[in-house]
Amino acid sequence: MHVLILEDDELVGDLLETVVASAFPGAVIRIHTLVKEALSSWHKQPADLVITDWNLPDGSGLDFIRSVRKASREVPVLMISGRADRDSILAAAHLGINGYVSKPFQVDSLHQRLLELVPVSIDLDGSSSSSLEEKMEAACNSAIQLPGEIDTAALLNLIEKRDELDAVTLAEQWKTDPALSAKMLDVANSASFRRSGTPVKTVREAISAIGIAMALNQALALSLDIAGRLSCQRLAERAQVEQEQALRVAEAARGLARKIGDAPALYFTAGLLSRAGELAALKVLQNQCDESGEPPELEQIDSAIAQWAQKLGNQIKVQWRLPLQIRELVGAVYFVGRSNTSQSKLVMRAAALLAADQANSPECRTLLRRLGIEHQEAARDDT
Repeated sequence: MHVLILEDDELVGDLLETVVASAFPGAVIRIHTLVKEALSSWHKQPADLVITDWNLPDGSGLDFIRSVRKASREVPVLMISGRADRDSILAAAHLGINGYVSKPFQVDSLHQRLLELVPVSIDLDGSSSSSLEEKMEAACNSAIQLPGEIDTAALLNLIEKRDELDAVTLAEQWKTDPALSAKMLDVANSASFRRSGTPVKTVREAISAIGIAMALNQALALSLDIAGRLSCQRLAERAQVEQEQALRVAEAARGLARKIGDAPALYFTAGLLSRAGELAALKVLQNQCDESGEPPELEQIDSAIAQWAQKLGNQIKVQWRLPLQIRELVGAVYFVGRSNTSQSKLVMRAAALLAADQANSPECRTLLRRLGIEHQEAARDDT
């Protein structure tokens, strides 16, 4: 399946790519910012789905739609524009579009709209259903959208800008999200923060109580919690295990960072992201399950994760534009060379071993010694 997106806003284009990739795993997605580029691309390879903005730097999306409709009346065309007035919608409808979405749009609503335009049961390429290996390979070469309630990429963007945020600004952004609001209130009212004996009642108070860094990391953890979105019980249970393990790594890393005198927020973030590849693999397995109607065996789940988690994780790191420092910290969860002298990487690898109940392993003891942390103290804190 080929999808052509005409959108000059880079962030919106990236978001559209992610939503399309989630709706149609393995789709070949082309993004253009100019009408002339989109026209050239269309003539070289017509698309099976077209998504276009209205106002472009070199013209109008309407001109592009006219060219598409001269070639095909069947290809679905969706216009996504900041124009929401009746005359604009009618003008676009007159050209034979299949849908009109106003900006800003809701990701879940757009995802559903795309599936209505091009049902996944329709094989636009005329080929047979792809194998699991083909689906995994395609996912490694396209945008990956985890099926969580919250957009992880958007949260990571906020985390990069955390120094510019305050509780009022963050609460304003999250006030309409019941899952985030409930999470903030739950964390703020936990025993660790209920020092005054007075419960926190608003999201702003909750964020103020736990701090911006922790609020963002708690939201990140929620975005990565995909178990409830996987209909296959085996996959949902495995997703829960992977998420819990990532949280253990994050908590262990936070504790070690404090012991060496570093700010813990970045370590916690890296720990939470340490199972992103595994979660992506589970999402592809769910796609395969939906298509075949048969749940994967436990051995198949283990094999798929072992074979594809690293590749999918690397793809996600690029897609989410993770800063190099976070990428390196996530990588250190799995391996640190003996000659490595970076304390931050030693912390992440030691945290992974502690989270895996390998505190007494020679590797963990060596890492803790290099960090100047007593083994007994680290093991006690991890229990």
